[in-house]
Parts: sequence; structure tokens; C-alpha cells
Amino acid sequence: MTWVNKLYYGDCLTVMESIPQRSLDLVYMDPPFNSNRNYNAIYKDEVGRPLPDMIEAFCDTWELTEERERVIRHMPILMREGGIDDATVQFWRMWMNALRNTQPRLLAYLSYMIERLLRLYPLMKPTSNLFYHCDSTASHYIKPLLDSLMGHDNFRNEIIWKRTMRGHKGNQFSPRKFNTDTDTILWYGKTDKAYFNMDAVLQPYDDEDLKRFKLKDAIGPYYLDAANRRKGAGPRPNLCYEFRGIMPPYPTGWSLKQSRMEEEDAAGNIEVKNGKLYRKIRPKAGQKRNNLWEDIPGASGGEYMGYPTQKPRALLERIIKCSTKPNDVVLDPFCGCATTLEAAERLDRRWIGIDIAIHAIKRVAQVRLQERCGLEPGKDFTVEGVPRTLEGAQDLWERDSHQFQKWAVEQVEGFCTSKRSADGGIDGRIYFELADLKELQSMVVEVKGGKHVTIQALRALRGVLDSEDAMMAGLITMNPLGKIQERNFRKFMAEAGDLVVHGRPYARMQLLSVPDILEGNQFDMPNIAGRHELQPSLMAV
Repeated sequence: MTWVNKLYYGDCLTVMESIPQRSLDLVYMDPPFNSNRNYNAIYKDEVGRPLPDMIEAFCDTWELTEERERVIRHMPILMREGGIDDATVQFWRMWMNALRNTQPRLLAYLSYMIERLLRLYPLMKPTSNLFYHCDSTASHYIKPLLDSLMGHDNFRNEIIWKRTMRGHKGNQFSPRKFNTDTDTILWYGKTDKAYFNMDAVLQPYDDEDLKRFKLKDAIGPYYLDAANRRKGAGPRPNLCYEFRGIMPPYPTGWSLKQSRMEEEDAAGNIEVKNGKLYRKIRPKAGQKRNNLWEDIPGASGGEYMGYPTQKPRALLERIIKCSTKPNDVVLDPFCGCATTLEAAERLDRRWIGIDIAIHAIKRVAQVRLQERCGLEPGKDFTVEGVPRTLEGAQDLWERDSHQFQKWAVEQVEGFCTSKRSADGGIDGRIYFELADLKELQSMVVEVKGGKHVTIQALRALRGVLDSEDAMMAGLITMNPLGKIQERNFRKFMAEAGDLVVHGRPYARMQLLSVPDILEGNQFDMPNIAGRHELQPSLMAV
């Protein structure tokens, strides 16, 4: 299948349109939590210094923007189209209205997730599973959301993962509450036919468990368990058969069907004692797990890639083993540093990963897939969604203008930002180092994807340069300017003067078009921090 083993750059809402319906066997979701924290640690690692601005791709502070409000108003229609009944839709309508005034950020987060879950649901097979990873700030809000979409009867477990293996020290303790050392994973099947294999994730017996197997025969240790079912379970005629001349003592019958009982007898696991039938229970490869997972520590050492919410591979391997078979398809729509993809690849599953940050895509493609899994780009996997032509960039602009702006900023080594200025929007910043200054300096970047760009765009950008804590400003346009327009633009930009570093002048205001960027041109800047060339072979044409 040509749509698997792909790493997609983009918003999963639009990317999922290209995935066939009823094609996914497992979905693992680890979206940004609603905890109002700013995750820029990955960028700090890339540039070597903390970034002074708020990075959108790893920021989970949610705001009720005009665009988000539009989605919320349209949500009842989306929910009905997604098959959710009217009573539940009405409940969500009232809840959304209540949250708008009490917890607007939570409402923004939930509406964002509902929108994507509705797009995801048709892509899942009847036998597929969904694991939603969250924390205590939003888990109890996500649960009714998933009940509405997946069906309460399809809820399997609330898995509690203890992510820390040791206690906190000193002032790490909160004076007002208990420390939180656990995450929640909400597990749903698509239907009652959802695949599950407990035997694939059995846990080893400890010494206390092994004490139960104190009897021994020629086969090995065992303990005895009554072969009949418990009282009060109701009549089971198909289980009420005579075995070894003995009838079950209760109308509920034996615990096993006759064919299975005969198999156990042939294996030496049935014993008659004092006129009663017993099964010999022997130790297997391990014992069944419960929903408290305390044996997997958080990502550390050589596995850790700098992501503050990075999950350990062992956690994903357990989820994948119990809910899929080899060659099944695993989707991670918020793949981040792609622990899911590496785990799936090592377990011979096919996979799809989606992320909105090109910086994450770079690391995933080169570190996770190439270096750790030995995959060859273009042969074993491909990266999709990154424009390589002007037509591709225009198509991205028409499909998702916000993602186009992000792509343009990231192509010139910039970092997208959600911070807005008084004089207009800042789509991103490019950080650079100056030897005599401790803090990173920046160029503010504005992206214009429309066909017509006027001198007013430059005037607004000049206002941002004068009012913001930035030394330079760059404008990116979709198409090259005409000769007269370009001459007027460059005359206006020249008025901003130069930044002189070690005797070398750099224009404080600069201009690039998308064709310039696709040809490999960059803004003329000193010592760009975190420069990281993405191999052309990783990009889809």
C-alpha cells in the first residue's frame, strides 16, 4: 500500500483526508495537553540556547480565536454528520456554552480535538483500537468526548502509567498538593470486535506469585482450581455435560466447553479429587496485567531526544503488541519525536506519522527512521506534505494557509510563533547569535501567500521592526515581484538601514519569494542558530 510508512508534515485534520476509510488497526494519540505550558525544549536543544519567544508547535496554551469560535459554532453539524445522536449533540452544545464563559481555553482545546476525532473515526476498522494519552488536567473532559464518539460500551480501560520510578527531592514537592507522577491512557475499541491479545504483554511472575504453584507432578508445578462455574451466573445448558462420570454441581455448568475440557484432560491438566473435578493451573509465560503500569520508566539516556513529553518506546511497544498483529497499520496523528513509529517499525507493523513542525520531521526522519531503524528514505519510507515546487506551495496555501505560513517560515530556518504584535502578525522568527551578546537575537518574519502584495505590507512590517525586540525583519511572498514593484520595495527596505556585524553589513529588512526559497536561497543573516539542512531525498516531490 502506497499510503503507509509515510511521515506527513501538516495538520492531521487535513492530512487524514488522504487516508482510506476503514484502513487503520490502531490509533495512538498523544496530543498536547491542556496544561498551559510552553514546550520549547526541543528548540532550545536545536539552537543551544532557550528561545525568548513562545513557539506555537510545542505550545499547548489554547485561545478562543475567531477561527476557533467558527469551528465551535459549526460543531453540532459536524457531530451529527459524524453519527452522534441529537441528545448527545445537545449536551455538547450546552457544555460548550458553559465552558465559553468559565474555561475558554479548555473549550478551545476540546473543540480542536473533537474536530480531529470526528475526521479520524471513519478511518478505523471495526477491529481497531484507539489509545488516547492525556494527563489529569483534561482526562475527565476527554472521557465523555470519547464516550460520545466511540460509544461508552466500547470503552476498555483507563490505563494509569506511572512515568517516574523514584521520588522527588527537596523543593520539587508541591506545598499545596501531592506530586503528579502518572499519566492517563484512555483505551477504546471501535466495536466489540476490537482486537486484543493479552498473551502478548503478560508480565513476569514475581516470587510471591510463584508461591501459589506449590503442587508438582511429572509435567511441572501447578495449583488446583475448581472446574465448575460459580453460583448465580445463570443456567448454561451448553456447559452442563457429563465428564469422567461427573456432572457439574451447579446449573451454570463447567467452566470450559467440552472440547476444551477434553484438550485440558489430554494435556494432564484435569484431576478428580474426592468426587470433584479440578483443573491444574500451571504457570505460563507470565500473568495477566492490570491497568496500573508501574514498570516502564520515562524516556531517558540514549533514547531521550529532548522532547519534554517524550514517551518511552517500551510503553508504545506494549500498546502495539496487545492491540495489533504484524503488518497491521498504526497511526500517530501527533507523532512529535515519533516513538510510536519506531516501536511500530521494530514490531513489523506498518505506520503513518503526522506532525505540524518541520523541526520534528527533520529529527524523526534522520534520527528515528534512518539512524535507529536503518530505513532508507525514498525506499523504505517517504516524507509527504512538504512543497517542492511553486505549484505545490500554492496548493498548500489554498488547502491550509496557516500551514503554508508555517512551512515558509521553517524553510528559512525560522520558528513559528503564536505571539501577535500591535502592528500586525508575526508569523515567525529566525534566531541568530552575536558574539558580544548573551541572548539570541532575531529577525521577525511575515509571510504573504496571496497573489497581490502591496507596499502596505512592508510598512506594517517596518512598524513591527521598530516596536518589537528584533534587529531584522523579513518578508516572504508567494510570487516574485514585478520589476517596478520590486524596485519600490527595495527602496523602502533600504531606508531601514543595515545591521553591521564585524564590519559586514546585513540589510535590516529583506525580501524573499517562494521560488527563491525553493532554489535554496535564504535571508542574509549572521550566525543562524539551529541551522539544520533537511536532506532533499527525504522530501516528497
